[in-house]
Amino acid sequence: MEFRDYYKILGVERSATADQIKTAYRRLARKFHPDVSKEPNAEARFKEMQEAYEVLRDPEKRAAYDQLGSEWKSGQSFRPPPDWGSGFEFSGRPAGAGAGAGGAGRRYTASSGAGEEDFSDFFASLFGGGSPFAGAGAGRRAGGRDHHARVDITLEEAYRGTARMLELKRPEVRPDGSMELRSHTVRVAIPAGVTEGQLVRLAGQGEPASGGGTAGDLYLETHILPDKHYALDNRDVTITFPVAPWEAALGASVTVPTLGGPVEMRIPAGAQSGQKLRLRGRGLPGQPAGDEYVQLKVVLPPADSPQAKALYEEMRSKLDFDPRASEAR
Repeated sequence: MEFRDYYKILGVERSATADQIKTAYRRLARKFHPDVSKEPNAEARFKEMQEAYEVLRDPEKRAAYDQLGSEWKSGQSFRPPPDWGSGFEFSGRPAGAGAGAGGAGRRYTASSGAGEEDFSDFFASLFGGGSPFAGAGAGRRAGGRDHHARVDITLEEAYRGTARMLELKRPEVRPDGSMELRSHTVRVAIPAGVTEGQLVRLAGQGEPASGGGTAGDLYLETHILPDKHYALDNRDVTITFPVAPWEAALGASVTVPTLGGPVEMRIPAGAQSGQKLRLRGRGLPGQPAGDEYVQLKVVLPPADSPQAKALYEEMRSKLDFDPRASEAR
């Protein structure tokens, strides 16, 4: 996927005001609109500038896009940073609070004033259905509008719960049309057993109401960071657990780490590498709690001494074993 420099596409500086961006878009729209343009690449150019305008005219999208930095150049290979969208407060509710959600890689359509157009995979990866922007614009009420943000937590915090002070950035347009990021802090208690994408609602901490109405709510969408030991699937976790060949062959009682602390587990005789054993209820808390799956990995001792080599030679001569026998035709 290639990076797109939206400022370069519209021919404006990164410091351009909202009015300057609008003027540049309208000038290019007159030049490249496929209904009137004689340019050979008019349709492709028109779609490209519509996509750029869709981002740069929106203070929230523009502020997030700007965080990628100016060092990126058009055409460079690009992948969204793992913390994309964290620390920003967006208007509307996230997709999990009522709006539909789609994958981040799907095609995304939106209108920039000249009809609906298919936008690029680059746009979809940043602002499509799987991004924090999926619910933007939803949740307006008689008072203030609902807002949402993403909060990153560790798997340990998801298991035990945690309290956080979050500093969130909210983009605002100044009277002169330029943009600034204003920061504010919120305190949140994240309950034990939250899952990926689960929403924590902070009542009355969204957009303030004008004229004495009810303030909107702030929805925090939990994102559980990858863990170096466990793979997470909803409330279930999987860990790769090394075992010696004799433990797999003869069976053994071993101590296995879990999110709640070490527990004893019995490996059955004849276990195979890759086999999964289940520890019921040892995943994330919930109703019901998730399970922990222990995937066995048989690890061979190295033949790095005369004694070890002799044992391997003895096994080769005395055991009638062909690991490929089942594959023979």
